[in-house]
Amino acid sequence: MSDKKVYGLMILTTLFWSGAFIAGKLAMIEFTAPTLTCVRFLIALPFIFCVLKVMDKDAWWPTKQQWLPILFVGTIGTFAYHILFFLSVKYTSAGNAALIGATMPGVTMLLTVIGLKERTNARQLLGIALAFVGVITVITNGNLAMLQQLQLNFGDAMMFCAVLSISLYTIFNRLFMMKYNISPYKMTAFTFLVCTVEASPWAVRDALNGTLQAVTLGGWLSVTYMAVFASVMGYLFQLIAVREIGPTRSAVFNNLIPVFTLTLAALILGEPISLYKAVAVVIIISGIYLATQTKVKG
Repeated sequence: MSDKKVYGLMILTTLFWSGAFIAGKLAMIEFTAPTLTCVRFLIALPFIFCVLKVMDKDAWWPTKQQWLPILFVGTIGTFAYHILFFLSVKYTSAGNAALIGATMPGVTMLLTVIGLKERTNARQLLGIALAFVGVITVITNGNLAMLQQLQLNFGDAMMFCAVLSISLYTIFNRLFMMKYNISPYKMTAFTFLVCTVEASPWAVRDALNGTLQAVTLGGWLSVTYMAVFASVMGYLFQLIAVREIGPTRSAVFNNLIPVFTLTLAALILGEPISLYKAVAVVIIISGIYLATQTKVKG
């Protein structure tokens, strides 16, 4: 596959993931966070397991040694992240959530430096610092004097926790896939399954008390979009890109997510694109670029 086609797939992927911020905010009007998580991945499971059976047809079922890391990663990453993500978009703007979420590569790098003792340099640290300056710009509405009396919006706080969750997921995912010889397809499919099972008690409760019966067509379309486009197609296109051009070049496209999300939020939800958010986009993207694109010498 040519690089141009791969770049096109990654642009589509970031657009799909940006749309999840909008769809998630709309769906959270009618679903609880655990039930929305369960339904989203329940719809996605048949598609992702079809991909797994095609790609890993002779070794698609986990071994005994692989189950524990899959359960761990599925719980801290897929399940915990999506609960926190949906709570975030319920209580803050889709734009704020996307801008805070854009710091994930920087947080992941910081955790690898602290926990795994990976080497870094001054430019990478500057990039991480810039990304956080962008986030501070968002949560203070561009008024840095608010830091003296800052009280985090609950939704913003949930997105910070979600970023920490997905950063840990990224680190452990990489470690466990290498150590236990778990393919990306197997890890993705079975962490989806773990997430669905763990969230299912809430979905059963909401089905029994009639909450799900009250969900409108718009609510079901929102969750279906997240399942098919953001989960299945997004993850699949990302895996193709990682295979074709590598994880570093693929990760660069994630910087488009806040740009797309702010645009979609303005068009669909009527969220204003203020000057401070536009400045924050530039600061965060610049910071993440510095943090992820600079190689350590020696």
